[in-house]
Amino acid sequence: MILACKNINKSFGTDIILKDITFQIEEKEKVALVGINGAGKSTLFKILAGEISYDSGEIFKPKEVSLGYLSQNMEINTNNNIFDEMLLVFQDLIEMEANLRLLEKEMSTHGNDTLTNLMNQYSTLQHQFEEKNGYSFKSQIRGVLKGLGFREEQFTQPVSILSGGEKTRIALARILLSSPSVLLLDEPTNHLDINAIEWLEDFLKSYPGTAIIISHDRYFLDRITTKVIEIENNNASVYNGNYSFYAKHKMINREIQLNQYLNQQKEIKRQEEVIQTLRSFNREKSIKRARSREKALEKIDKIEKPEALPSSMTLNLEPKIQSGNDIVHVENLSKAYNSKKLFENVSFDLKKGEKVALIGPNGAGKTTLFRIILNQTNCDDGSFNLGANVKIGYYDQEHQNISCNKTIIDEISDSYPTLTHGEIRNVLAAFLFKGDEVFKKISTLSGGEKGRVSLAKIMLSEGNFLLLDEPTNHLDLLSKEVLEDAINSYRGTVLYISHDRYFINRTATRILELNPRGIKEYLGNYDYYIEKRTQLKPNTSNDTTSQNKKPSSIKEDWLRKKEEQTNLRRLQSQIEDIENQIHEIEYQIKECDKKLNLEDIYTNPEKSTSIYEQKLKLEAQLENLYLEWENLNHL
Repeated sequence: MILACKNINKSFGTDIILKDITFQIEEKEKVALVGINGAGKSTLFKILAGEISYDSGEIFKPKEVSLGYLSQNMEINTNNNIFDEMLLVFQDLIEMEANLRLLEKEMSTHGNDTLTNLMNQYSTLQHQFEEKNGYSFKSQIRGVLKGLGFREEQFTQPVSILSGGEKTRIALARILLSSPSVLLLDEPTNHLDINAIEWLEDFLKSYPGTAIIISHDRYFLDRITTKVIEIENNNASVYNGNYSFYAKHKMINREIQLNQYLNQQKEIKRQEEVIQTLRSFNREKSIKRARSREKALEKIDKIEKPEALPSSMTLNLEPKIQSGNDIVHVENLSKAYNSKKLFENVSFDLKKGEKVALIGPNGAGKTTLFRIILNQTNCDDGSFNLGANVKIGYYDQEHQNISCNKTIIDEISDSYPTLTHGEIRNVLAAFLFKGDEVFKKISTLSGGEKGRVSLAKIMLSEGNFLLLDEPTNHLDLLSKEVLEDAINSYRGTVLYISHDRYFINRTATRILELNPRGIKEYLGNYDYYIEKRTQLKPNTSNDTTSQNKKPSSIKEDWLRKKEEQTNLRRLQSQIEDIENQIHEIEYQIKECDKKLNLEDIYTNPEKSTSIYEQKLKLEAQLENLYLEWENLNHL
């Protein structure tokens, strides 16, 4: 155990933020801390980092354990340049290196009498220097800075002239280089492009210490974490698996909790009816029995109703104006700023109904390409043409298309006066604004909530070609799922910029990768892009060998592919068999639930206990089958 919390409680005034938070983290574990915006994740991090106090409970951490904490949008204010700021992490090694140089100078000037003593000192200090990687710390700095997206020519830039996002990356680099026992990283992928995120994933996977991560990047969490701690309704739940494991089992647990709650509510209602009937007899014995039942009812531990998980969006979002099949034709676009070329020879076509992701490193010119298509800036060369009846709807990160002084429902109704109250309610419900929430002022909403309002407006507009610039930024996990459902159910065309690989995986039918020399196309989602990118790397160097293959090697390839196909069919058969078993056991569990609700069963302790035990065994079997199914799907 490297860190543990027991019954941690924290309130701000009358608002309870954390209640009885309990978990344990082992050495080298990589843990995700998840929950909706405002759940208390960052508050828990501040408590663990010692920045704020907690009201009650205990935190267990060995004395020798060190913590490195990256807060959201953390900035460093210093007059140092980037590289010198990183050197501060290795101040002890720099002093050690200076002492070694000093001893070398002394050894060259002293005679035999003191030379032996100096050489012993030098040998001891050099051994310590080597053990602490003293000869490689500068290359380590370069590797981390480059991994986080800084170019070599930037290393001498003063930190003070950097943007807020760049300063946050500097703070992250410092923490990673300091190698604490436990990393507390609050949204570390903010301000990182895809290449930098992939580098950070590899760094954290091989990191020898422990990492606890708050992130809305589900693909990132899936690749790194082996445990998920969820903060919900002020409490913590622990899931031993990655994000996908957590998401699946949360649904299962929620269904079990809901069934337990509903069954208890039925029993409470039945007991109340029995009490009412006994009282109606108006006899001494029956009144006593009624009181006895009332006392028993008061003593039961009532199960709290679990919050319902949002269902997938069922609303079909149809553009008001239908476009032709050809949406946009882009040919040989190029753009430069102050003699610095962003891109050239950019050519692509979009067809009706496509959902296309535009990716590339920060500074590649993705937003500039959007501005050219929106006629907000001119290109230097090339051209583009919109198809017949194409109307553009634009979603930017600043949500400039909404008025902060209006309520949510007024914002929609004022923009679309022909919509009925019921139609507006239905659309807002699809974007998770239900009941009195539609009367909230937009100025009081979180970034994620404003994003949902902005998206709802764009989806209702006359636009049939949506340009979305980083639509998942500042969205919590729930809002991201809503956005994914909205895009997948939208019947128009979407081109979006995003660094969120999980989001790209769920929504993209094609990927355009922008680089200085043009566009590279991938006809699939993000997993397909990774697969093809990996294949292309070795193929470029092996073109000649592949052309000169002997007949025997061609036959071997054919046999190998045939064996792979056989194995794949066998694997699919196993998966289908397990899925059938899952359906059968789920049916048996439902039957047990039905029996437990029968009066002749729940009034008979022996029968009800037997059926309940049978149900527990079935649920254990179901859990094992889910694990087996998951393992086979990862093969």
